[in-house]
Amino acid sequence: MIIYLNGEFVPKEKAVVSVFDHGLLYGDGVFEGIRAYYGRVFKLGEHLDRLYEGAQALCLKIPCSKDEMREIVLETLRRNKLRDAYIRLVVTRGPGDLGLDPKKCHRAFVFCITASIVLYPDELYEKGMSVISVSTRRNIPTACIPRVKSLNYLNNIYAKMEANLAGMPEAIMLNNEGYVAEATGDNIFIVKNGVLITPPSSAGILEGITRNAVMDLAREKGIAVVEKLFTMFDVYTADEVFFTGTAAEVIPCINVDGRIIGDGVPGEMTRELITAFHELTKADGPFIYPGGSA
Repeated sequence: MIIYLNGEFVPKEKAVVSVFDHGLLYGDGVFEGIRAYYGRVFKLGEHLDRLYEGAQALCLKIPCSKDEMREIVLETLRRNKLRDAYIRLVVTRGPGDLGLDPKKCHRAFVFCITASIVLYPDELYEKGMSVISVSTRRNIPTACIPRVKSLNYLNNIYAKMEANLAGMPEAIMLNNEGYVAEATGDNIFIVKNGVLITPPSSAGILEGITRNAVMDLAREKGIAVVEKLFTMFDVYTADEVFFTGTAAEVIPCINVDGRIIGDGVPGEMTRELITAFHELTKADGPFIYPGGSA
């Protein structure tokens, strides 16, 4: 495995970060999880936009342009001879001292990993999964901005720990007002009376790239899409529930907190959007290799 490490391509054994890096010491930095399918990098432009917007919100200057970062991603895939992959692109605040002050970090640090990821077993995509809601609340925007995909993921990890202790693969997090926000690593959708509903950004969510792609696909199919606040009652009484995320893609939920959702099987709209999403991954994004082939 070859890793891009701050201007160099190195074997993973030599891909090291300073113990004084504030990304390690304080979770100070931003990242993106990106997917490559069929020799193309899916929604790469959108991922880079979110990365740079998050860095802007953190006053973190990324030491290369978007075009240069795009080439870093593509070249890392080429060096590893990959056509289908999971990509982790990370920008840390860089090395500093043991204090919190980001001004002590003089240059951001960039690395890119290309590998594979399996978040859920295939069976759950076919039959749907059971999940729970948890007591851990999503970060409030005035404390730690949820729309920034930062390296500080303890909020999500607390919720994931609750899911693990309950023997569940995933968990639904509420915001501080009790409205549904998102899962520990995915966005949530419900279907009610033919309408596709998802929480708005004001609910304290990270606006997912897959989330937005699924919303666009639904609108293209003539499905009404609404972003609005809703509670766990609305989840329990929904006709369908599913999660979306770069690693998860689109995965149905058929049981939430012991309540059977709909008929207890993945719903028609969910299946339709899964198919449409898979088709989109074949056609979207820049080619990794010249001519579009390996």
